[in-house]
Amino acid sequence: MIGADVGVDTTSVIVDHLRQKVVAAKVYAPDELMELLRAELTEQLEGVGGGVDLDSLKPPAILLFVGVNGTGKTTTIGKVAGSLKRRSGRITLAAADTFRAAAIEQLQKWAERAGAEFIKHQRGADPAAVVYDAVESMRAGGKDFLLVDTAGRLQTYVNLMEELKKIKRVALRGAGDIPVKTLLVMDATTGQNGISQARLFDEALNLDGIILTKLDGTAKGGIALAIQRQLGIPIVAVGTGEQVDDVAPFSAAEFVEALLG
Repeated sequence: MIGADVGVDTTSVIVDHLRQKVVAAKVYAPDELMELLRAELTEQLEGVGGGVDLDSLKPPAILLFVGVNGTGKTTTIGKVAGSLKRRSGRITLAAADTFRAAAIEQLQKWAERAGAEFIKHQRGADPAAVVYDAVESMRAGGKDFLLVDTAGRLQTYVNLMEELKKIKRVALRGAGDIPVKTLLVMDATTGQNGISQARLFDEALNLDGIILTKLDGTAKGGIALAIQRQLGIPIVAVGTGEQVDDVAPFSAAEFVEALLG
């Protein structure tokens, strides 16, 4: 479990709980012990309620995607847009990452693949202005879903967080009664650094959920257990590849099976 990035603290808590159950149930056989472990891990993951169910999300809604560069944020937005497009024909992507080279072009390609509308300003423009225009367009045009890409790296974390706070304030002011959800896109290979990363974003933006990416590689993604236990932020979806369909709602049972191999 430690090798799978569950972390020492969370592993210790789980093992202590498991030890108590083993004594109480008088379990001796290894296969019975594994069943108890599966149940314990699943219980830990299902203990955090709330979050965003992307499969049943009702329109209209605004989704702000945040996260550091390199996590697969823009690709994830494209995948989610494709998934939502199958339920609604009125999707808009907004390129509020105006700092990273080629970020606007990358998101535009995903918008074309998903059959979504696209809103952008020139590179280096005020990201909050992009969001303002996108929300106004959404309300005027009766769009169902607006998905917003944001910057993942400015000069410092302080600058990044302040920029993201401004973006969220603009979105909330313009949205009116339209719900605004904030999702952190996190690379499963991040390991224990993911806890501090998630804590920083949550303190600044009050996250509604985490999308865990790159589970198709060697990462076990055990950081999900640590994040949910320590921070109470639900994992709402996982990315497993580069294709437009390679995103799925988070399943605790399937995750545990993959974690235990």
